[in-house]
Amino acid sequence: MLLDFSSFNWSSVAQSVLNGLAFSIMLTVAATAGGVVLGIFLALARLSGIRVLKVPATAYVNTMRSIPLVMVILWFFLLVPAGLYEAIAGEFGRNHRSEISAILTFVAFEAAYFCEIVRAGILSIPRGQSSAAHAIGMSYAQNLRFIVLPQALRNMSVVLSNDQTIG
Repeated sequence: MLLDFSSFNWSSVAQSVLNGLAFSIMLTVAATAGGVVLGIFLALARLSGIRVLKVPATAYVNTMRSIPLVMVILWFFLLVPAGLYEAIAGEFGRNHRSEISAILTFVAFEAAYFCEIVRAGILSIPRGQSSAAHAIGMSYAQNLRFIVLPQALRNMSVVLSNDQTIG
């Protein structure tokens, strides 16, 4: 018989599928968490009036959003030196280069998209909210932390949960 799979070890296939599923879930969680954190910092840099912060953040976001994910994966896997992974994670980095490369790739890629979502969320807050915070003596950092970001995160929570490159 040409296609006889009766002697094939199906248990090893099932284990590989489960390992792949576990890694995909871990990668999704890590990329989302890291992407949101880095995206918030990028959005604040893009909204900043400081040119030294604004220009590189804008260049990074525009570059990452304009190239395909496959290209970014290849860049991080082939062009980032193997020694960097070892420096980041020690012995684990040497043995798990592809996993660390995948996590860094997706965090870097997701951060560019989350940056635009966060920036739009911050810009959606009426200017009067910031003016009121300034009027009662809040600093810029306090204004962002207590007034703007909580409202902006609530406004963009649906988009943040919906915009997943991996899932």
